[in-house]
Amino acid sequence: MIRHIVLVKFKPQTAESEITAILDGLAALVSALPGARGFSGGRSESPEGMERGYTHGFVIDFDGWADLETYATDATHRALGARLAENAVDGRNGILVMDIDIAG
Repeated sequence: MIRHIVLVKFKPQTAESEITAILDGLAALVSALPGARGFSGGRSESPEGMERGYTHGFVIDFDGWADLETYATDATHRALGARLAENAVDGRNGILVMDIDIAG
């Protein structure tokens, strides 16, 4: 299983409704794609205060690398990713993505 982890530094002026729309769109996409599941995301509420400007994040689990590739190349994903970058501090530089191969 591949765990896809995304952290975002949203611009302060980005409306919460826009953030919600992007995350809801990604959740709907995940529910429609075979091999993708477990979308969860939202605003950080960490009491540790170590976000370093990353305000929101989400995770998605994929059955394998091919399923992640299907998601990555999907037209809806690309459109939502463009909106994400548009609203992130310094565009794509305000987004951190990690993909971890989880045994099991």
